[in-house]
Amino acid sequence: MEGDDFTPEGGKLPEFKLDARQAQGFISFFKRLPQDPRAVRLFDRRDYYTAHGENATFIARTYYHTMSALRQLGSSSDGISSVSVSKAMFETIARNILLERTDCTLELYEGSGSNWRLTKSGTPGNIGSFEDILFANNDMQDSPVIVALFPVCRESQLYVGLSFLDMTNRKLGLAEFPEDSRFTNVESALVALGCKECLLPEDCEKSIDLNPLREAISNCNVLLTEKKKADFKSRDLAQDLGRIIRGSVEPVRDLLSQFDYALGPLGALLSYAELLADDTNYGNYTIEKYNLNCYMRLDSAAVRALNIAERKTDVNKNFSLFGLMNRTCTVGMGKRLLNRWLKQPLLDVNEINNRLDMVQALVEDPELRQGLRQQLKRISDIDRLTHALRKKSATLQPVVKLYQSCSRISYIKSILEQYNGQFSTLIRSKFLEPLEEWMTEDRFGRFSSLVETAIDLDQLENGEYRISPLYSSDLGVLKDELSVVENHINNLHVDTASDLDLSVDKQLKLEKGPLGHVFRMSKKEEQKVRKKLTGSYLIIETRKDGVKFTSSKLKKLSDQYQALFGEYTSCQKKVVDDVVRVSGSYSEDEGDIVLLGSRHPCLEAQDGVNFIPNDCTLVRGKSWFQIITGPNMGGKSTFIRQVGVNVLMAQVGSFVPCDQASVSVRDCIFARVGAGDCQLHGVSTFMQEMLETASILKGASDKSLIIIDELGRGTSTYDGFGLAWAICEHLMEVTRAPTLFATHFHELTALAHKNDDEHQRISNIGIANYHVGAHIDPSSRKLTMLYKVEPGACDQSFGIHVAEFANFPEAVVALAKSKAAELEDFSTTPTFSDDSKDEVGSKRKRVFSPDDVTRGAARARLYLEDLAALPMDEMDRSKIVEMVTKMRDDLQKDAADNPWLQQFF
Repeated sequence: MEGDDFTPEGGKLPEFKLDARQAQGFISFFKRLPQDPRAVRLFDRRDYYTAHGENATFIARTYYHTMSALRQLGSSSDGISSVSVSKAMFETIARNILLERTDCTLELYEGSGSNWRLTKSGTPGNIGSFEDILFANNDMQDSPVIVALFPVCRESQLYVGLSFLDMTNRKLGLAEFPEDSRFTNVESALVALGCKECLLPEDCEKSIDLNPLREAISNCNVLLTEKKKADFKSRDLAQDLGRIIRGSVEPVRDLLSQFDYALGPLGALLSYAELLADDTNYGNYTIEKYNLNCYMRLDSAAVRALNIAERKTDVNKNFSLFGLMNRTCTVGMGKRLLNRWLKQPLLDVNEINNRLDMVQALVEDPELRQGLRQQLKRISDIDRLTHALRKKSATLQPVVKLYQSCSRISYIKSILEQYNGQFSTLIRSKFLEPLEEWMTEDRFGRFSSLVETAIDLDQLENGEYRISPLYSSDLGVLKDELSVVENHINNLHVDTASDLDLSVDKQLKLEKGPLGHVFRMSKKEEQKVRKKLTGSYLIIETRKDGVKFTSSKLKKLSDQYQALFGEYTSCQKKVVDDVVRVSGSYSEDEGDIVLLGSRHPCLEAQDGVNFIPNDCTLVRGKSWFQIITGPNMGGKSTFIRQVGVNVLMAQVGSFVPCDQASVSVRDCIFARVGAGDCQLHGVSTFMQEMLETASILKGASDKSLIIIDELGRGTSTYDGFGLAWAICEHLMEVTRAPTLFATHFHELTALAHKNDDEHQRISNIGIANYHVGAHIDPSSRKLTMLYKVEPGACDQSFGIHVAEFANFPEAVVALAKSKAAELEDFSTTPTFSDDSKDEVGSKRKRVFSPDDVTRGAARARLYLEDLAALPMDEMDRSKIVEMVTKMRDDLQKDAADNPWLQQFF
């Protein structure tokens, strides 16, 4: 399929070429796609896109306005209509479908031949996948909202359960109310919320006439999506919400208990928008009870009659109330706020007067008004910037733009402070006090310090977003090497100009682009030096704007520069990811957990107990993940449990047994502190450990608190240590929750040293070693427990001393000491020797190659991730045992060619 095609506007269509085999493969795939009359499917061909079948006809008719844009793909018997779409046209189609129309959804596929996969999907209510395309050159005027409805009839009265989802502002809401046969309350709610898409169960009660509801939805210009009634379920709703809602789960449970009919719609929204599948949502949503009586009610007819909203048929902006009033100077944010306010007129007289007073202050004081406008117009769209920071693919650009925007706040505050009119009290309470709190050192101060330290702000003038070389020693070294090469290139530029008798920069330019460093001169200058140029230099290309050429020296230096720049970019990427992640955390103020003089309330209440208090400081970047070692019976388990109890009590609203406490709210406490009576239920100690740990790996988020006690004791030493190490790495790198990890594996303390090593760093959440103190009398060798938690790793094993402490028979203790002495020569790292001269029974240290350790650890990590991914809440115990056994067998097979893994079997 080929040929030059043109639109009626004169634009050339991209050329679509596939050979017969490729065409047949694609047609086979396309015809297997499920039927969805609403879906417009486009296929990314790298330089352009294509649409096929009825979608091709739709695009040709709607956007090209001619059927001549269509071409046939494949033979006439099984061929399909096709149309090619340029990147510019794709953006037009995306904006029209997702921002203007209400009868289509958009799907984007990537791949080749017969192998394609859906990479992006969007609806008018869920545009997240396409935000970068939709708003690359346009402001985000609306915050699209999805509403789910569930009508029900009780005792001859119609009720509606409603839930809404605002993915831009990460907000959920619920409401339920009596309704009339025309669904007027629903229509008012759809208008006030700015709804773009509505979910409705396919099979409602037969006594309810849904035609008026569908008409109301259509009148509001809302896309109707019908889902199975089974999707409107409320099972495990509180648990699911607890993962994504900011703060404690108990207020969420209280809120849900107030509703009968709105819980099903809320469950449908969570499933439809796949909120739980994106871990960046965890702990970032809010939920509220939506009250229809807070605002003046407006139906779709009133919105049209009063010309409140803009329409495509408007002759000019002043045709609508929004267009007339929209003189906002902030990018996007002001427009969205005005749009929402116009559809939600207030009923509270005090709030109305507050707004009127503020408007009067701005009208009467031109200096206040103009000063604020000058500063506000320099602020980017904060909502979109913070949203971008939460994406895993975020770059430094939103970090810098957020910093630049926030730096205007001090100027805004200064302007507001200069106002001394009759509304000074209102301005102070509504604006100055919140701004003063926001600008403290712990909030904006921390963010600005990070940006100013980590980012090379001097490079912004060149349009480059770079990490400062001073922030990373590796980057500093590479930066110096790049500067040396760059100086050589600049010197060569001067020498070449002298050789060709041309002036530097004016006649002979040095450029850097896709071809690397090249020289460029005008065609006029080229004629003057052509003889020398062809003899000593290599011409790369000749164009209207001049001649580009290079030399062997410049080529060598340019290649050297590109290689170093590649290293610099690779090294910078890791640092960029860290800076973006930390910056994203400042969009919500995050706290630490500090318990000074903490005690266990239950233990200290026992008779005869003189409880020794301990401090716990879980501080981000310093001691967020604590590895706690020390002798058994030394107090490790008590310490980590008392921390969990104190946090729980604080969030219940109780005083806590501490001298001083500061607790950042946790969404959940996960504990792995002992197998208990699991064997009575037919589950081994080790299997119970694995089930509980899998639950932590699967369910915990960075908003949780994790306490783990002696993981890995239910299996062999090497097996247990390997699992404990891999689980620690997963919790540090992926989960990133505050963690207390009590262990008898002293080797795990090396993780903290690995964190200090710039080349081996696995996480920057803050890993710290602590130990419970014990004292051995030098003369009697007797052990005394101090029950005090102190910084640093435990420097020795106390197992035999604990046995003495527990009054083991002297003969047993003596034999244990003898055997321990024999084994002390063994290294903790492997060894294999084929030396036939080794004496029989001699001790052989075990050593592994770095490659064995790296590959083995990666496979062990994969095993743990697969274990965490098991849907254990949907499986019975026999199935769990079967699956885990199979996974272990697969791991053992893979260990056949890996000595490091073999040690665990």
